[in-house]
Order: sequence, then C-alpha cells, then structure tokens
Amino acid sequence: MKPVPQATSLRRAPVQRRSAERLTRILDACADLLDEVGYDALSTRAVAQRAGVPIGSVYRFFGNKRAMVDALAERNLERYTERVTHRLAEAQGEGGWRTALDAMLDEYLDMKRTAPGFSLVDFGNQIPVGARDAEPNHRVADRLTELLSAYLGREPDEALRRTLLIAVETADTLVHLAFRVSPEGDEKIIAEVRELLRAYLARALD
Repeated sequence: MKPVPQATSLRRAPVQRRSAERLTRILDACADLLDEVGYDALSTRAVAQRAGVPIGSVYRFFGNKRAMVDALAERNLERYTERVTHRLAEAQGEGGWRTALDAMLDEYLDMKRTAPGFSLVDFGNQIPVGARDAEPNHRVADRLTELLSAYLGREPDEALRRTLLIAVETADTLVHLAFRVSPEGDEKIIAEVRELLRAYLARALD
C-alpha cells in the first residue's frame, strides 16, 4: 500500500505573486459559485467574471472546469492539513492520539460547515455528484499518518497508514450521512462517528 502521489490539476504553476493572487481569486470564485449554482451549472466564463479576470487567465491554469474543481479540492486538503497541524501544535503532545483524532475530525467538520464549496467538493471525491474516487481518501490518510506519527513521536508505518485509511473511509461515509440528515451535520450521528473512531483506533494505538 504505497502512498498516493499528490495530484496537481494546474496547467501552469504561478511564479509571480500577481499570478498566484489571480489563481487564488479564481479558486475562491469557483468555490462560491459551486455553493450557488452547483457543479453542472458551473462554467469557466462565470468563474472568470466572478474573479474579475480575463477568461484567458482561467485557461492559462485550467483546461476545463473539472480541472479547476480538482485544484480546489487539492487546496482544501492543503488548508485542512494546515489547520490540523496548527491544532496539534497548540496541544503540544497532550492527550495522546485522542486529542489528535478530535482535531482531525473537528477541523473537517468545521470546513464542511463553513468553507465555500467544501460541502460539494471536499477533497475531491464527489464530483460528479455521487462519484466515489478512492484516491483522495488515500491522500488524506497519507497526510494524517504523517501528522499523527509526528504528534505521537513514532515512525509512520504501513500498519498505521492502513488503520488511518480505514478510519478516513469510515468517517467520510458517516459524516456525509450526518450532513444528508441535517444541513449542519446531525450531532447525534457525529457523536456516534467519534465514538466509533475512538473504539477502532484504540485497538491499534492504545
């Protein structure tokens, strides 16, 4: 079970600050429009208009709207990783893996509720709607294996990565259920998800 390489959807990586800022505006506009009109009605022209950039700027980075949405999902994963990293740094190793689990789940739930476009895209496994691509969850598991290993002061190994992959797949399915039941995520289902993950991870980490 080898780590999944990081995906990249950009035709051309921004080099100058102005180009990077333009890319940020494009992805921000894409996220906002996903919430407003959904994936099917999303267009590169509408994104360009919302971002205040020429349509050519969008095509300089992306060949089509799917590549643009994939890049948004990649950015979501980077931001999620940064948020979990910050939470774990604040915890300073206290609470063991349970503190780490709470940080991982809480930050995911917060992004689900507040990050534009995240409810439809998250880390890339829902577009087209209903599609279930395994690779994004593998990449999430890779990131969490690195973060948890560093937090616990242990070497990342195949067994830990497999354990976290199963945890990520389980949480992914059940959190989506919670948000189908309630727009903000059904709290009772989320509580069950947390207990289920704690019981499962205890077998490998206690």
